[in-house]
Amino acid sequence: MIVEDNAPRSAIAPLVEMREVTKQFGSLTAVNRVDLDIHAGEVHAILGENGAGKTTLMNVLTGLLKPDSGQIFLDGSEISISSPRKALELGIGIVHQHFRLVENFTAAENLHLGWNDTPRLAGNKDLIDRTHALAKQFNLDVEPNARIWQLSVGEQQRVAILRTLSRGARILILDEPTAVLTPPEAERLFEMLRGLAESSNRAVIFISHKLDEVITASDQVTVLRAGSRVNTLRTVDCNQELLAEMMIGRHLDTQPAPPAKDLGPAVLVGKRIVVRNDRGLPALENIDLELRSGEIIGVAGVAGNGQRELSEVLTGLRSIDTGQIFVGDQELTNADPADFLRAGIGHIPEDRYSSGLVSSESIEHNAILRAFRDPPIRRGLFLSPADIKNHAEQLVNTVKIAVRDLRSSVRALSGGNAQRLLTGREIAAASKVLVAVHPTRGLDVGAAEAVRQVLLKARDSGVGILLISEDLSELLSLADRIVVMFRGRLTGEFNKYEYDVNTLGLLMGGSPVEVS
Repeated sequence: MIVEDNAPRSAIAPLVEMREVTKQFGSLTAVNRVDLDIHAGEVHAILGENGAGKTTLMNVLTGLLKPDSGQIFLDGSEISISSPRKALELGIGIVHQHFRLVENFTAAENLHLGWNDTPRLAGNKDLIDRTHALAKQFNLDVEPNARIWQLSVGEQQRVAILRTLSRGARILILDEPTAVLTPPEAERLFEMLRGLAESSNRAVIFISHKLDEVITASDQVTVLRAGSRVNTLRTVDCNQELLAEMMIGRHLDTQPAPPAKDLGPAVLVGKRIVVRNDRGLPALENIDLELRSGEIIGVAGVAGNGQRELSEVLTGLRSIDTGQIFVGDQELTNADPADFLRAGIGHIPEDRYSSGLVSSESIEHNAILRAFRDPPIRRGLFLSPADIKNHAEQLVNTVKIAVRDLRSSVRALSGGNAQRLLTGREIAAASKVLVAVHPTRGLDVGAAEAVRQVLLKARDSGVGILLISEDLSELLSLADRIVVMFRGRLTGEFNKYEYDVNTLGLLMGGSPVEVS
């Protein structure tokens, strides 16, 4: 951060000032008289539980929401931000947790869509060349000619980040920017953000639930709780325990999970699996995998190395070219997803809204999606309203979701509560195996720990769990074994307490490492 030696923070005029900003939705006060100062040359972290007001506050700053009261100043002058377009004109850009990309367009087309600097007569090659140049400039790996729907969530995120950076944002806001990155990639990303912040008259704001990266990467940290600002501190004066307690208002024990005990027989076996991706390119090459009852196998890897295809193959959503899949003693090679469900396979997909939940439907209806075909919910040709309600109530109570009305839409839930609902539903369906893909992505520390405890309880009840995550800290905490994926192959395996973060990171990046 560029600050004159010994100059107090109050002596430096903020680039952005938010004064007593308040935003209400009906009777709910999402942001309550929040003050926030963002200085040029700094990386400023915003922390808080889901529902604490972080995203609402940033949506006000970027023109997606109009505050009910309060003021915003840019370079000392009061401004009115009427829309996201106006925010971009002022140099304020945001990369949302759920990316706003056109799925049928290529990465290069998405990057140039609606951009005044796009040449009017640019052909496809011009767009690709410009995208390559921008990706190199910002050190982000993007495949220009791939369509968005063909990309993993992590690859889509890189496109969204690059699109915002390319428009020259002076204030760059990032929502969970490292959720899909390996530690070396995260380091490179923050080096890039640091360079942006230290360039003339720029600042970076990032929302993160990873306390370690906040400590490592930010200069200032503001903690929100229940819509109010708890405090803003210099990061050098903080530690993870202090930040966690400020976020949730209580002490949180985040010790690594104890190892699995009394492993049972193999519940999921993949033999020599070969699969192609949506572009017809090799995605999985000769994958051998054996998951036993009562254990968690973690799958580590950079986004786009076959993890999505692996999860789809093991839940019946994608056919394989060659190989075999067994659930217990039953072969399910290229079986229908319904057959996998009947065999006892639950699935937490990587995107809870597009693949796991029907956001336009009620909490009640989402809760029964795996159970509506069976008694007591189905009685002959009809569904029982009373049993639907009972099933939903039991589920929300089990995963500890506070809801006023089960008939309200899922979109009314916070990200953490939506993920708890999805996790509880799929674990209830997983009598043998749970395939969990990024189960805590985007969740605050309290919500993430609640989901992890649900996973551990399922493991200890005898369910085998395949945990696919790019969050190494999560894998190190939960997994009894970790396998590493790179370019569709398993390149290494580690047992509990034998993990080495540096070796894992190198293997995830494709470096040849001898694993003992």
